Formats: sequence, C-alpha cells, structure tokens
Amino acid sequence: MTLTQIPKIQFNETTGLESLVGNTPLLPLHRVTRNLPRQIQVFAKAEWFNPGGSVKDRPALNIIRAALDSGELTSGKRLLDSTSGNMGISYATFGAALGISVTLCVPANASPERITILRALGAEIILTDPSEGSDGAILKAREMAAEKPDLYWYANQYNNPANWQAHYQTTGPEILNQANEKVTHFVAGLGTSGTLMGTGRYLREQLPTVKIIAFQPDAPFHGLEGLKHMPSAIKPGIYDPSFADETLEVRTEAAHEMVRRLAREEGLFVGISSGAAMVAALKVAEELKEGVVVTIFPDAGYKYLSDKALWEGK
Repeated sequence: MTLTQIPKIQFNETTGLESLVGNTPLLPLHRVTRNLPRQIQVFAKAEWFNPGGSVKDRPALNIIRAALDSGELTSGKRLLDSTSGNMGISYATFGAALGISVTLCVPANASPERITILRALGAEIILTDPSEGSDGAILKAREMAAEKPDLYWYANQYNNPANWQAHYQTTGPEILNQANEKVTHFVAGLGTSGTLMGTGRYLREQLPTVKIIAFQPDAPFHGLEGLKHMPSAIKPGIYDPSFADETLEVRTEAAHEMVRRLAREEGLFVGISSGAAMVAALKVAEELKEGVVVTIFPDAGYKYLSDKALWEGK
C-alpha cells in the first residue's frame, strides 16, 4: 500500500468519544525559550486534550477501527496488547465505549496512576517483570496471543501500520495547518515510533525541506516512560532507523528538570516524555539562526503524581 492509498481517517465524522480525538492545540512556548533569537519559534501539540488523555488515542482508535472493519476483531475476542500505560488507557477507553474486552500486558513498575486508570476502565491487566521494561511486556503479549489465538486478537501496536497511519492522516495535517505550513523542524520521541514515522512522512511530503528529528533515552535503563532506547530494545516493525535526519539522546534527569520548568515557567503540567520532548526541541532550536520547531507533548502530569521526587526535584 502506498501512502496515497491509505484510507482517509475522519475523526470529526464520528460520534461519542471518537469525535473528540485529534484537533489538539498547538501551543507556543515562551519562557523556556526566552534565550533563543526572536527568529526562532518552538511549538508543542498538547495531546492530553484527547479523551483518553494522551497522543495514543490516535493510533489506538485507528487500530481498533481497522480491526473491526477487517473482521479480525470480533465480539468473541478480547483485544490484547502490551503497553507502558498510555496506549493501554486509550485501548481501555475506546474498548469500554464500544463494548470491546481488553487485556493488557504492563510492566509492573508502570506508575500507580496508570494502573488505577486501567482498572477503573475495566481492562484486565497482566503485570510483567519490571526489570524487562516494555520488551518484557511485548514478549508476554506475544506468548499469550500464540497460546490462545481463539481468545485474543493481538493489536501489536509496535508492528501495526494502522499506528503510524493515524498520525499520517491526522497529526501531520493538523500541524501543517496550525503552523501555517511554516514548519522547519519536527521533533518526536521513539517509543513505537508511530508518531515520528506517520507525522514525519506527511510533513516531508508536503514540505520537502523539513528536518525530522527523533529522540530517545540516552541509556538502556532510564526513567522515560513510553520511550525506547532503540539500540538495546526490541525494534518496532514500523520503525525505519534511516528515516530521521538526526536522532538525539535525552537524559532522564534533564527531562525531569524540564517537566518542573514547564510547570513553573509556562503553566504547563506535563508528563515525563513531554519534558524529554522539550529538551530535544530546545537542543534543535539552539543550533538554528531562524526556524519553526514543532514537537509533541504526549500527555499531562497527572499520571505521575505519585513520583514525589519528580515534582520536588530530589
């Protein structure tokens, strides 16, 4: 399937929760960017405005739609996938609204808030070895899907093209429209890589000179939930390591500090991966003489409240 053959997604033509997915604000950053030249602007998509509270609503909804349309996900099967939290919350949100049973493999060290939200939404949770991170959850989901194919439909977000296609059809066009087609650099984190691959492909098609910048944690063991250190992780099938013009590394401590700065200087209460996105976007912006840098803030800070050290800076 070529990019031009991808079915058009129209979130605003649906009803209920589905109609609220996408069309999130593009926020200008002012105070954390105050040392940059005036010819440089930095913006972030506020993805916590989605009904499930994160950017993952986009791919989760598209994955579910595609499976229902193809007949792969039937009333007799449970949706199964691995998640570090946000994608699972999105699956559980739409699963509850659509009457779809959801089973999720989640690292046991996912934030307590995430676990509580998943249980509140009625998802079945299989906790996996925290030392194995998201890769351990992936392996467990694969095992369960292979053992009981009649019970589970394996959504497989890391290898499902409906993941990146959601961003190609929604996130990319929204950014282009909101930034008046003046984007010079797009910055996105690597988890499943769906946001980077889908949004980046669309922007590059429309703006051939745009630079696509990926970022990842700087080490295999890190505290950046939802992000992968690609050299040491199971690589997603939808990820093309040659796609980005550059891949930056972000330290967990730098992301934590930026989370606090965004709250206290911009009034934006964001999650850890959003802090990492801002660190990466600033690195890019600081090397420019002029330009428009756009990044993604995947979620808000409410799912990390139990991490006192994060908010108190200890």
